Amino acid sequence: MATEDTPEKQNGGLWKPGQSGNPAGRPKGARNKLGEEFIQSLYADYQTHGAQVIERVREERPHEYLKVVASLLPKQLEIKEAPFDGISDEELAALIVAARSALGLAEEGGDGTEEPGRPELPN
Repeated sequence: MATEDTPEKQNGGLWKPGQSGNPAGRPKGARNKLGEEFIQSLYADYQTHGAQVIERVREERPHEYLKVVASLLPKQLEIKEAPFDGISDEELAALIVAARSALGLAEEGGDGTEEPGRPELPN
């Protein structure tokens, strides 16, 4: 068949720009209906067999168990090695004072940075 014989070339294209082949579109919720039914069925099955199946898969097919666990984790996991980066020494000292105060460890008259019962180290 020659290129000129195709319907696109004969009609100048099947649809004009912005025109759909299905003007009414899909009914609202049609795409989600199967997914919702599947989730409901899966939930019902889990209520009946859940814990036993998870244990069985973990023992008999640990690689599949790990795949499922990995698929449930977020795609990006932010690991911060220094959780106090960006905090000034003054702010850190204030946090220590607040934490010790909350724990009842603050000494009277101290700034809260010395540990109770421990001698200070020389500079």
